[in-house]
Amino acid sequence: MKKIEVVAAVIIEGGRLFATQRGYGDFKDYWEFPGGKIEPGETPEEALRREIREELDTTVEVGALLTTVEYDYPQFHLILHCFRCRVAEGSLTLKEHEAALWIELTRLRDLDWLPADLQLVPILEQLAE
Repeated sequence: MKKIEVVAAVIIEGGRLFATQRGYGDFKDYWEFPGGKIEPGETPEEALRREIREELDTTVEVGALLTTVEYDYPQFHLILHCFRCRVAEGSLTLKEHEAALWIELTRLRDLDWLPADLQLVPILEQLAE
């Protein structure tokens, strides 16, 4: 099975999380943590800074690795590295996603998350306690 390695930004401010909604593909309209594929020669942190610049016209400070999720989609095996991030510069301008929102950590299950991203929700709910 093909393996795809990606990174995701977990941006939390004031008890709220920044989430983005996919506007294309098999999982159109599902919610996800912004990020994307790691390119050859990039560290996960470099890939995450690049992806957030490209997708959201924003510079992030990449913090600690929260977790790595592995999930089998029908066509590929996903390895998702999730990093705690904070906005360093910019205003999270949507360039590729259909929508975005700030959601309370206590309401994360109100969204239809991509299956791999959903694996992170229980970890984030603990941060709200």
